[in-house]
Amino acid sequence: MTKYLEIGQIVNTFGIKGMVKVNPFTDDIKRFDKLETIYIQNKESKKEYQIEEVKYQKNTVLLKLKGIDTIEQAEELRQNYLLIDREKEEPLEEGVYYIVDLIGLEVYTDEGKLLGKVDDIFNTGSNDIYVVKNELGKQILLPGIPEVLKEINLEEKRITVHLIPGLL
Repeated sequence: MTKYLEIGQIVNTFGIKGMVKVNPFTDDIKRFDKLETIYIQNKESKKEYQIEEVKYQKNTVLLKLKGIDTIEQAEELRQNYLLIDREKEEPLEEGVYYIVDLIGLEVYTDEGKLLGKVDDIFNTGSNDIYVVKNELGKQILLPGIPEVLKEINLEEKRITVHLIPGLL
């Protein structure tokens, strides 16, 4: 499991006092209220910042970071990713997983047939869609609903699914 979790990406600046606009990668956007520090990852390094202020604007998060006081400093952070230390996170509810932990898991039917590995997961609004890719590169899209997802076993790196009519 990865030590850090991506929780967003800085997509722009906001105002002239160094605030950054963040596209959050989380179901609970208000989780930013609980954060005291974050890491910002760029191509070369990862740096820790203290959060001074959190605001919300539509579906984005506005952050004021300690030491980032001008629009020019904030501009340098654009397109970088926000990370948090996994160990400082509250435990997830049963049956809830971080996407990063599901990517790469092998997907089997409830009859034991290997379909491939989880390549991506995206949300359609009503539910998640699991993109499963086989060794030939063929993709299968599976809805993340209880009728299809039967078991997720992180220890065995395996997901068991039931193929309902019309999926393939």
